[in-house]
Amino acid sequence: MATVYIPASLRSLVDGRSSVEVEGGTVRQVIDNLEQAWPGLRDRLVEGDRLRPNISVAVEGEISPLGLLEKVPAAGEVHFVVAIKGGRAE
Repeated sequence: MATVYIPASLRSLVDGRSSVEVEGGTVRQVIDNLEQAWPGLRDRLVEGDRLRPNISVAVEGEISPLGLLEKVPAAGEVHFVVAIKGGRAE
């Protein structure tokens, strides 16, 4: 099973856990299995058929340009990274 690290802003959807273990050979399958266990999580990660614009995914420590299609090793690590907004307008 892959270990999925959950960003702080989404932990309320997974009973406060910082990581969970799920099956999945691709990021899409991992998200589908997360959704089965914790309904509502997919909507926070996916928009249509791709990751939301403010979400990136890192598999095995590398940010993936493939998004949902990225392969996930059986005992791999998946990190969902939420973009941080803010700063000062010029």
